[in-house]
Amino acid sequence: MSELPRKITDDPYGAAALIKRLVAEQGLAYWRRYLVAFSMMAFSAGATAGSAYLLGQVINQAYVNRSIEGIVLLSGIIIALFTIKGAATYGQAVILSRISNAILANNQRKLFAKLMRENLGFYASRHSSEFLARLSAGAASVTQVLALLVTSLGRDLLTLIGLLAVMVFQDPLMSLLSFVVAPPAFLFIRTLVKRIRGLAHDQFTGTTDIMETVQESLQGIRTVKAFTLEDAMQRRIEKSISEVEERSNKMARVANRSGPLMEMLGGIAIAAALMYGGYRVIATNAAPGQFVSFITAFLLAYEPAKRLARLNIDLNGLLIGARKLLEIIDSPASEPADDDKPPLVITQGRVELRDVSFSYREDEPVLKRMSLVAEPGQTTALVGPSGGGKSTVLALLLRLYEVDRGAVVIDNQIISDCSRTSLRQQTAYVGQDVYLFRASIRDNISFGRTGATEEEIVAAAKAAFAHDFIMSFPQGYDTPVGEHGTQLSGGQRQRIAIARALIRNAPIILLDEATAALDSESERYVQEALAGLCRGRTTLVIAHRLHTIMHADRILVVEGGQIVETGRHDELLQAGGRYASFYRLQQRDDNATPPLAATA
Repeated sequence: MSELPRKITDDPYGAAALIKRLVAEQGLAYWRRYLVAFSMMAFSAGATAGSAYLLGQVINQAYVNRSIEGIVLLSGIIIALFTIKGAATYGQAVILSRISNAILANNQRKLFAKLMRENLGFYASRHSSEFLARLSAGAASVTQVLALLVTSLGRDLLTLIGLLAVMVFQDPLMSLLSFVVAPPAFLFIRTLVKRIRGLAHDQFTGTTDIMETVQESLQGIRTVKAFTLEDAMQRRIEKSISEVEERSNKMARVANRSGPLMEMLGGIAIAAALMYGGYRVIATNAAPGQFVSFITAFLLAYEPAKRLARLNIDLNGLLIGARKLLEIIDSPASEPADDDKPPLVITQGRVELRDVSFSYREDEPVLKRMSLVAEPGQTTALVGPSGGGKSTVLALLLRLYEVDRGAVVIDNQIISDCSRTSLRQQTAYVGQDVYLFRASIRDNISFGRTGATEEEIVAAAKAAFAHDFIMSFPQGYDTPVGEHGTQLSGGQRQRIAIARALIRNAPIILLDEATAALDSESERYVQEALAGLCRGRTTLVIAHRLHTIMHADRILVVEGGQIVETGRHDELLQAGGRYASFYRLQQRDDNATPPLAATA
């Protein structure tokens, strides 16, 4: 017998534990407002019970006492009671809505803050649509659970207690008979709860699949159009929608199975009450008002009693969303705050990897005891075949991941011993796939440094060779860039990104294929902007086009997670090793005549 309570409380995401936690952590913070709402619910419940009682008195005044004055007086009291009920219902609805909105906003803030404390590995196996679903549906479920508990315990339970008091006062025996229908109803509903949990989980997952397909289709609309994937995407979302529709229909069938039973049992109880009450009026000359008052209270009690009977079903459906939200919030952050660590102090900008090993997946090493040095104020280039670990080096320098072995050192400080914020504030990153936020050009440049002045933004744009094309737009720096910067060309996006890096004025620059996807003219502008960005700063640059790094102070050839060659451009060519092989291959490709050009 002792095992059942232990199982209920041991599961941190079980129904009982979740409800207790939501009430304690989120509901109690608003207990004063809830108390006011409860008071208004009590007024509303009292007005409902009072109206049922007074209706019987009106009947007695009309048919027994034949008193017009009594009817008028009681009718006036009933009007007052309904007025009080309307005002109380309005007040408690507004208060509960304000509480729900506050809790919803707070949970959305918590989830987003938690997502900002995760590293890239956390997102590698997940789709962003999952977090959108947790942010919207999950956070809303928490407020719905608390609102359902409050309205059930306040509005429904208080109303039911008040009406039961009227029923017992009018006829205790008939009240007792009306309770006979309750046990079979609760036993039946209990069997539905487990099924509801599984269906609610499937519904949440299916909704996430729909969001995933829509998001990917819209973000990749160019690819969808270019490869005529409209029908394929339609089939994909049709499958997800059909699955959710089927699960929703199944949920509707299961969740509403209690309805027919409740209606049948309610009908039996009402019929029994009518027969017994009618018998008392006819056979024992009982006052008709007493009978009418009892039946009115019984009928008014039917709906709140039915909602309370369904409470367990409704709660378990909503708790799935709350669980999805709390699972993310509760999980240990993969990038926990470390602002208590000492800040990184850069004096020269000497970057060093000491015997660093790293893997994204177990037993699949990407870097194998790699060691390298990027000297202060110089440009160090990383070249080599794809998958060799070049981009991983930059990711480790930014602490987007943590090393498995060894250390990343800047000016003799191990960066893992310093705060991430101080590290990242002193580095500027420009990649091949530039991400611009859906904002104006001015905003996207100023994201490089909070509080940048207009003069600094314009100066950075000029240094990045972006000012002229920006001013050619009718709105100038207020021009919106669109989602992911789609209203700008590739070269323009790159130069905005360089301006964002320039305004940061960081001593360490990280460039990852910053010109790989550009045409020759755009590349020339971007190269000139990059030259200004890198001047006098420690720069690590990744490049596949070897002519872009020919003048680097040092070139490192990365292959298989290791440094296989190092030197300047001319030194590596003379050595005739891997770099020379890459260079000759690119030269041959650049000089080759494309087949289509020969036939033109």
